[in-house]
Amino acid sequence: MENLFIFLTIFALAIFVGVEIITKVPPTLHTPLMSGSNAISGITLVGALVAAGTGSDLVTIVLGVLSIIFATINVVGGF
Repeated sequence: MENLFIFLTIFALAIFVGVEIITKVPPTLHTPLMSGSNAISGITLVGALVAAGTGSDLVTIVLGVLSIIFATINVVGGF
């Protein structure tokens, strides 16, 4: 349970940092940045597959499956 709290804290901080960074990007750099972001999401998708496949408890498996869904949406629905 302690690990879950740590992971959720890191996730919340990552959301905050991501929003702060994206809002400061000028429009001319937006498309190249999104292209790189989609490539990173592909790497995230591989990590999510590993996490869901090797998860030992229900929370890890559920978070892994949710990560697979969201990363797939980001990769397929991106620019």
